[in-house]
Amino acid sequence: MTFVTKLRFQSGDRAALDDTVNSLRSMLERKGAECKGPHTEPAERVRVPLYEGLSSGDELGDWTFEVFARRLEIHGNDHIAREVGHMDFPDSVHVEIELEQKKPLGYRQN
Repeated sequence: MTFVTKLRFQSGDRAALDDTVNSLRSMLERKGAECKGPHTEPAERVRVPLYEGLSSGDELGDWTFEVFARRLEIHGNDHIAREVGHMDFPDSVHVEIELEQKKPLGYRQN
């Protein structure tokens, strides 16, 4: 069975996000891992209301910012995927890791 490690990166800092994803992609290529991506997702605009105090009606306005996201997949290479899972990423980049098990075509479990 083959494992697919799906990585999703999010950040409000596009430069830090791109630097993180591109350096990871380069490292994966150097180690010979089969890698798909990075795939860019549309930026998400987030709106957060700001308040002067704790009582209602003290709203100052909104703070809006964009969150950028990239996706990357590692096929097979379980030892490299495990290594990526233990890496330290910048605090400004949020990383989600999902592991999916793929069964070969015609695979039967007894």
